[in-house]
Amino acid sequence: MKKILIANRGEITRRVIHTAHRMGIETVAVYSDPDANALHVREATQAVALSGAASADTYLRIDKLLAAARATGADAVHPGYGFLSENADFAQAVVDAGLTWIGPPPAAIRTLGSKSGAKALAQAQGVPCLPGYSGDDQSDERFAAEAARIGTPLMVKAVAGGGGRGMRLVTDLAQLSAALASARSEALAGFDCGDLLIERALLQPRHVEVQIFADAHGACIHLGERDCSVQRRHQKIIEESPSPAVDAALRERMGACAVALAQAAGYVGAGTVEFLLDGSDFYLMEMNTRLQVEHPVTEALTGLDLVEWQIRVARGEPLPLAQDQVHLQGHAIEVRLCAEDAHFRPHTGRVLQFSAPPATAFERSAVGALRFDHALEEGAEVTPHYDAMLGKLIVHAPTRAEAIAALVRALHNTRVLGLPTNRAFLAACLQHPVFASGQALVPFLAEHAAGLQGLLSNGELSALVPPALEAIFASNSASDLPCSMARPLRLRHQGEVYSVAVRELGGGRLQVEQVGAEPTSFTLQLPQRGVHYAAVGPLRWHWQSGCVDGWVEDASWEPAARADAAGGATELRAPFNGKVVALPVAAGQVLAAGDTVAVIESMKLEHSLASPAAATLAELLVAPGQQVSPGQVLARFAPATQGAPA
Repeated sequence: MKKILIANRGEITRRVIHTAHRMGIETVAVYSDPDANALHVREATQAVALSGAASADTYLRIDKLLAAARATGADAVHPGYGFLSENADFAQAVVDAGLTWIGPPPAAIRTLGSKSGAKALAQAQGVPCLPGYSGDDQSDERFAAEAARIGTPLMVKAVAGGGGRGMRLVTDLAQLSAALASARSEALAGFDCGDLLIERALLQPRHVEVQIFADAHGACIHLGERDCSVQRRHQKIIEESPSPAVDAALRERMGACAVALAQAAGYVGAGTVEFLLDGSDFYLMEMNTRLQVEHPVTEALTGLDLVEWQIRVARGEPLPLAQDQVHLQGHAIEVRLCAEDAHFRPHTGRVLQFSAPPATAFERSAVGALRFDHALEEGAEVTPHYDAMLGKLIVHAPTRAEAIAALVRALHNTRVLGLPTNRAFLAACLQHPVFASGQALVPFLAEHAAGLQGLLSNGELSALVPPALEAIFASNSASDLPCSMARPLRLRHQGEVYSVAVRELGGGRLQVEQVGAEPTSFTLQLPQRGVHYAAVGPLRWHWQSGCVDGWVEDASWEPAARADAAGGATELRAPFNGKVVALPVAAGQVLAAGDTVAVIESMKLEHSLASPAAATLAELLVAPGQQVSPGQVLARFAPATQGAPA
């Protein structure tokens, strides 16, 4: 193996490049039009343009990927994760082209890549599974009959794919029809397969997965478990190992089941068997036939390079270790840094400032040190074509408490300005008493997200004035001179407007007066005190202070009536780039607060946008299939007592 084409993008491509180059193997990156200047393109030995923007035209085009391999003389293909990594047809096409596929055999992908197929194989091996239905009859009538037999709560799942797409919880059988339609639509868009299954849902489980590795000589071992219970919309945001709920005996039981399933499928390479853990009982969820996003957690505990193992196994080498030679040391935690706002809605935009604390990248670091796998740099553009994850921060420490503390410090010292991220939210999750005590279950965010968001909102408000004034005054050299007149300002934060009076004392010192508070004064140059900001518009700034992120607008020049308006329920605007996939309402319809007005697909997920208050839908300004941009008006409302305009 002399040259590997990596059929992916971003941080996973950089991850594979790092190991391949260390092993003396050349690499080929591929890229879409939006990724032409991305880091992974510049770091590979060669790079090939795929011509196009959308995934369907680039990273999902088997013909273009194989053509790139032929043109560059690549003799192997690594799929990364996502995109075609679990596509058996792609794996077979690579093999048929005479190239080495760095992944499991196509037949194993086909068997285990289907949740229903994996479940049937698992049951034959005695692996515990939840009761459910995964038959060929995909009619709503059959699902309704099976759901009545299984009972609620139950989960609707896409048979293909992963990443939480095509999953819907049903707690009342009246919800089943809508859940089937929504899951089927998302599955078709994400995996080109709308087949579904249903199974009994556990409402208070942990999500615990086992990393397995197999070679072509019949050996298969596990490398411990990862607890991925903190997630939203079935997508993980915090992963750790070992799980706070798994002891040595349970680890051995789960590991044995995972190995049995893999061996029954003739598996070779890296894979992950995912379970729901309920007390000491566990049940198969699915098997991911690829390297996981969270593989660095296992690398930190074992001291192994799993990408190197993938390459060696693909070359026909035996596994480097036997089961009794695997040793797990210390504790590791990973958080996923995503471009999303406080309501978990994905956002696009340009990274205006980026800096990170000292860290190693793409390899196991010393105990207690930080690893940061990412594809970030100043000027990088986050587009709507791909998912919202920007990178992963991983800390390894002797104890869980030390790992949590180190990861919080790392988040405090990570600066990303220009678009919203979940940086502050991740730090708040890590410090929440439930997580800190090791008691976080899958419903953790459903139960605590609102409280965490309120805590962060209050933190933003209490820290608002100094960074806002720094942004407004820092470029104004006149603030070096004293002025006897106080300058009135109106600052908009989270839709609310706050009035302050600022007196310039000279030498960059400001005195701030707010109603009901004593005057305070401070000196500009806040970056020296850990506050940073970037202009994201003519009168709008994004600022960070420690683990507080905020956005502020100078509304001083707006008419007072407009500045004080919090944007009542007269319009519905798109919060991000995306495609309108459904409009379940019509002009003239009377809506209650929370009724869905539009469904937008962005960054591989569907998002329902609701009426903010009781109102009459006056007009719809978009149509299904239409692309929309942030701030675009989708619908206008009239008071609920009025009808639509004639």
